[in-house]
Amino acid sequence: MIEKGNMMAKEQASIITIFGGSGDLARRKLYPALYQLYHRGFLGEHFAVIGTARRPWSDDFYRDIVRTSLQGEPNTDDRSVKHFADHFYYQSHDVTDAEHYVTLKKLAAKLDADYEAEGNRLFYMAMAPRFFGTIASHIRSENLLSETGYNRLIIEKPFGRDFASAKELNDSISAAFTENQIYRIDHYLGKEMVQGLLALRFTNPLLTPIWNKDYISDVQITLAEKVGVEERAGYYETAGALRDMVQNHIMQLIAYVAMEQPATFTPAAVHAAKNKLFTHLPVLTPEQAKRDWVRGQYSASPSQLGYRNEDNVDPESMTETYVAGRIELDDPRWAGVPFFVRTGKRLPAKSTQISINFRPLEHNIFDTVGCNNARVNRLTVFIEPQQGYTLTLNGKTLGASYELEQNALSFVHNQDEINGAPEAYERLIGDALAGDQTNFTRWAEQEHTWNYIDVIRNVWDNSTDLPMYTAGTPGPAEGDALLSRDGFAWAEDFGLQK
Repeated sequence: MIEKGNMMAKEQASIITIFGGSGDLARRKLYPALYQLYHRGFLGEHFAVIGTARRPWSDDFYRDIVRTSLQGEPNTDDRSVKHFADHFYYQSHDVTDAEHYVTLKKLAAKLDADYEAEGNRLFYMAMAPRFFGTIASHIRSENLLSETGYNRLIIEKPFGRDFASAKELNDSISAAFTENQIYRIDHYLGKEMVQGLLALRFTNPLLTPIWNKDYISDVQITLAEKVGVEERAGYYETAGALRDMVQNHIMQLIAYVAMEQPATFTPAAVHAAKNKLFTHLPVLTPEQAKRDWVRGQYSASPSQLGYRNEDNVDPESMTETYVAGRIELDDPRWAGVPFFVRTGKRLPAKSTQISINFRPLEHNIFDTVGCNNARVNRLTVFIEPQQGYTLTLNGKTLGASYELEQNALSFVHNQDEINGAPEAYERLIGDALAGDQTNFTRWAEQEHTWNYIDVIRNVWDNSTDLPMYTAGTPGPAEGDALLSRDGFAWAEDFGLQK
């Protein structure tokens, strides 16, 4: 099992079946992640991968695909890549055909014997969610589940389009797998600085006692992207920023920022703390959704296309590419503290960060000498592309006069450290192989967040109001007004106010 202080503690044995083995996700993320696990010794001689898809590939052709996907990846050399790819096998597969699952079962059993995989099975659904239930049902009915080792299932978002579809999907999967066997992947939970939030919060006596409404005035979360929808336009037209980013990534970040301290650092305790926090999401009314949530869509700039001009996008599309919202948790720890969240495409820069703004002191003794410019203390957690922390404090300027200035205490990981650390998918697949569900989501969490998001979605689906913002700008003015009405402003201003 993975030791949290040492990810690569023990070589894992498993037969990994990837449904959607020919797809973009497998090539861009899964094969590089598995290779890095292999390079670090977490995978060795006792694993094999079965890739499935409708295409009639051979094992040799599939291995060429795997090798090609590793071009430009770190820690690669021809010998290691070839040895790694030799663990991959291909099975042409129709997910609706029961006979194909029988063939998969026989192949998995043969590979288990060949590689001494101890009867362990990891199934990865890297394809459209509409097939999840069908695949899970056939895995159960055609007896692909092992009786001698573990059985685990990794599923990708989007996990439904609303609460009703998410519940239907969950029910179909739960008929074949227990909750303890299901690993719902949210790659933000595999990011270094997101995983570091719990250490930051719960190991520092400087912060832990003041992490509440008495000392914190507001919390801000920004997930900004400089790129547009690119090749994802077909998917994005059916999702939008609310489903794509807020229901999952942003809500999980809120949980890590706001949840109570878990009793222990174990999957059960962490999920119990998260679920308790999500029970304090308010019951949103349509009126509150209209007041506290803003959407937008990027329009053309002199150098960039507008969303409606992108390939595979309806020229009259009402899909939002920007969302900003205000959440106030129904929780004694956070009563009266607004959580401002924002995400969007075609913003000025790529930036994912969390800002914790602390309340000013009620009395500034330096007013008597004309120093009335003390500013709020702010802790900023930079998740990407920069990774680190900055704590801004008030201090005295250098010199004989007594004036105040802001000083920043900063820590930033250097690029060599970042390059050498496991990437999000590598961490999460490693966790699934080791049976650690800490950094995955559970159905109870999905249930709460979908019920909250559905109210916003229904309001927007019945409205023709869609503010526009020029590509390359910070979003519509309504997103700034959401904060300014309460006397706040976005901490991340993309350098435009400096």
